[in-house]
Amino acid sequence: MSDVEAVLSAFPRIHFACRPRQVIDQDGERTLSFHQATILSHLDLEDPTMVGELAGHLGVTASTMSLNLGRLEEAGYVTRERDPEDRRVMNVCLTGAGERIRSSHNTLDPDRVARMIDGLDPVRRRTALRGLAYLADAADGLVRRGHEHVSGLTS
Repeated sequence: MSDVEAVLSAFPRIHFACRPRQVIDQDGERTLSFHQATILSHLDLEDPTMVGELAGHLGVTASTMSLNLGRLEEAGYVTRERDPEDRRVMNVCLTGAGERIRSSHNTLDPDRVARMIDGLDPVRRRTALRGLAYLADAADGLVRRGHEHVSGLTS
């Protein structure tokens, strides 16, 4: 197995085991699905996102995305408005409540990560954490250099 294949194999397994199953909005006393929180994580308070682009990025149909956004809008987490320059296009932005959820949402559940790490013996734990730090440093370097220099990556 190549180094790339090793990372591509490990990352989804870690993500699946440690992702939050739901996100609790303490202020609104609501529970959002992980998928709904993921949608919010791709939006901004001021810079609108086109619904079609968001759907494509997340790999769902525009109608599925519209259904999810309708629920998020009803709950007060997003607003949807027609694009003033192209009335066929629907744009979506976060509300203050949506930003609160986005900023508190972690890609991984800290409790699940702690249980995963606790399952390692001390030597493997140090090695794993050191390796993750190296990969994170390399990721920072990739971002600094820009994605366009890497074949096959899109932003």
